[in-house]
Amino acid sequence: MKRFGTIPVIALAFVFFSCNLSGQSKNGGVRKVSLTAPKGKAIASFAEGCFWCSEHIYEALAGVDSAVSGYSGGKTINPTYEQVCSETTGHAESILVYYNPKVISYSQLLDAFFSSHDPTTLNRQGPDVGSSYRSAVFYLTPAEGELVKQAIAKWKPAFKSPIVTEVKRLTAFYRAEEYHQNYVVYNPSSGYVQGVSMPRFEQFKRTCKLTMKPKP
Repeated sequence: MKRFGTIPVIALAFVFFSCNLSGQSKNGGVRKVSLTAPKGKAIASFAEGCFWCSEHIYEALAGVDSAVSGYSGGKTINPTYEQVCSETTGHAESILVYYNPKVISYSQLLDAFFSSHDPTTLNRQGPDVGSSYRSAVFYLTPAEGELVKQAIAKWKPAFKSPIVTEVKRLTAFYRAEEYHQNYVVYNPSSGYVQGVSMPRFEQFKRTCKLTMKPKP
């Protein structure tokens, strides 16, 4: 289950029904995903707190075909959501972004990353606390690793505290259980979505300088 910092009990009751509100403990859908992008496309992986929020944000960007919620950065094979939340797997809640590099570049995705969460809070993003909610960029190539370093230097002045984003080579990505995929779209009335996901998304839209997809 999700862990929370110092938050008023009333706020917790109203907002957070946690990602595990369904009570599902099945491994349904967890599987290792190929890190080879479709022809003419590219992939990128980021961790920035709850993957419900992240997936929704990146899928709103022009040039992004889709984003998949999952787990990466750890050693456990085919981890379940409950295992990841136990903070024993080393994995972070992450997303795998499929995008068209002719429309949106990797550097632009990094701009979206640093403008859509707080990269200065160690093992925490908003109300979600634990290493599975850490800020991380999982790069695929040495060239991307260099671009991440450049992005950190670029964004450093934008924050009062030091950036603590983990930078690590992506070696495996595990697709999360199916009930996590497109969670915001399918569960718009969820307490967590209303209280955390959507406010974060709206804040991102107000500050984002990248091209967003038109509303459907």
